[in-house]
Amino acid sequence: MDPAYPPVGFYYKVNFISYPGKQEGNFQDVTGISVSISPEEVREGGENQFVYKLPSPPKYSNLVLRRGMLIGSVVTEWVTKSLSTFTFKPTTVVVMLLDEKGKPLSSWKFYGVYPVKMEVSGLKAMGAGEIVIETLELAYKYFETTK
Repeated sequence: MDPAYPPVGFYYKVNFISYPGKQEGNFQDVTGISVSISPEEVREGGENQFVYKLPSPPKYSNLVLRRGMLIGSVVTEWVTKSLSTFTFKPTTVVVMLLDEKGKPLSSWKFYGVYPVKMEVSGLKAMGAGEIVIETLELAYKYFETTK
């Protein structure tokens, strides 16, 4: 791929480190690769004219993964078991942006990942031929970007 062109965002792979070698299918949508800080305002004692803006700890969005529902998925089993029994076994998740040859261009490694929500798309009698979509929402401690 020519480095002068920005990469396309439709060729990627998601790996759950706790489940190596398991085929989990492709996710149609990955969102939540986001971090921000909100500066905290501190007033200087006795001097009302100045306000200092100090950085606060970073806030990370939840990682949201969408795909066609898979029957027998170990990741879906991990999510449903965690949410129904309130027992969490955090894992590491790697999202890799790939080039046209399937080699990683960039990747994001999420640490301390655990499920916070699972949703299955609505079932409709008039929706013949529509794929059932499952959405997995995962919280995490932090992520690192690598190239």
